[in-house]
Amino acid sequence: MARLHGRGGRRGGGPGGWLAVGARGVSAPLSIALVAPEFLPDLGGVETYSYELARELSRRGHRVTVFTRRHPAGEVAGESFTVRPELSLRRYLDGPLLHREHFDVVHATNAAYAWLALESAPVVVSVHGNDFLRPYCRVGRRDLQRWSGPWNGLRRRLAGLDRALGERRTEAWMAAGLARCRRVVTNSLYTESVLLARLPSCAGRTTAALVGLSPELMALPEPSPRGGSPRLITVARLSEPRKCVDRVIAGLARLKDRFDFTYEVVGDGPLRPALVAQVKASGLAERVTFSGQLERATLIDHLRASDLFILTSDVLPTSHEGFGIVYLEANACGVGVLACRAGGAVEAVAEGVSGFFVDAPTPAAIGGAVEQFLAGAVRFDPHACQTFARGFDWARVVDRIEPFYIG
Repeated sequence: MARLHGRGGRRGGGPGGWLAVGARGVSAPLSIALVAPEFLPDLGGVETYSYELARELSRRGHRVTVFTRRHPAGEVAGESFTVRPELSLRRYLDGPLLHREHFDVVHATNAAYAWLALESAPVVVSVHGNDFLRPYCRVGRRDLQRWSGPWNGLRRRLAGLDRALGERRTEAWMAAGLARCRRVVTNSLYTESVLLARLPSCAGRTTAALVGLSPELMALPEPSPRGGSPRLITVARLSEPRKCVDRVIAGLARLKDRFDFTYEVVGDGPLRPALVAQVKASGLAERVTFSGQLERATLIDHLRASDLFILTSDVLPTSHEGFGIVYLEANACGVGVLACRAGGAVEAVAEGVSGFFVDAPTPAAIGGAVEQFLAGAVRFDPHACQTFARGFDWARVVDRIEPFYIG
């Protein structure tokens, strides 16, 4: 696994601009720029996707340079790819940065960076759902407030104008770039269908390459049987209400007088204080633990010590679960999952084998499903969960992507 250090990785690349790939086979090593605003050590599905993609491409002998944002905790180190934490999330700054380098292909792992296809070729773009539904990397901003001098009133007006214009530019550049790039890679068939409904100009240019699991997760042994109170766990960023952690807590409150259990919430974000208050008001303070953001190895240990993973995400017009790699990570630890029958989660969960569903993420439905599990009416075989998860590996994902690097 990756180690952390305080500064960026070594530099790579050379002089000149981007060049289109010539006639070469996949077996020939390529120089690949992986433009990944979301990357480890931050936790999340897109961060994991970008990191594992870089690892698999490097394992195949490609020379991979990852361009990402600077992370306060430091950058991943000890890998065979180069990490350059130099992205600013602004096109007017990142364009010149990338033009100074020579790469055979550019692969962006966020839809907002599809503008790269307007400036060079070849470009492949991976999309995940929320990144194109409502782009959150607002690369179209120009930071006008920096130019406004000492007048605070003017600075505020310029900041508002910059925000509005930046959002419009970001969406326009994204749509134009996705229509022009060599291939748009989606994390699920569901995400592919949503993308094509929103941007029909991408028709004929998409591939659902899905996602994979790391070799470390693939190699985990089956967990040992454990006794004691059933342990429930959720892993999610506590910044999106659609993750429905509040509804899980409300559902569990219905069961506290009849069943023994503990519930751990892993993750952090602005919703945490309200969730902590809800737990106290629900009389669950001795049952529920908020662990914050955990190191990767520690997170795996916590998953392996759990009995049921719960993430009943809802689908909103501007936000959805494009796939849900965390369901597979829980399965790889031998743990069954409870999900909502919505979005890409339907592809990430094998009903009755690796997990089960609620049809709507209401407290009553979630509480009823967890009650079935606690009462023993629903059980999942750890070996079957792991077998299902091992069907998703990064070698297969890259097998689907790699041909588009060369034509």
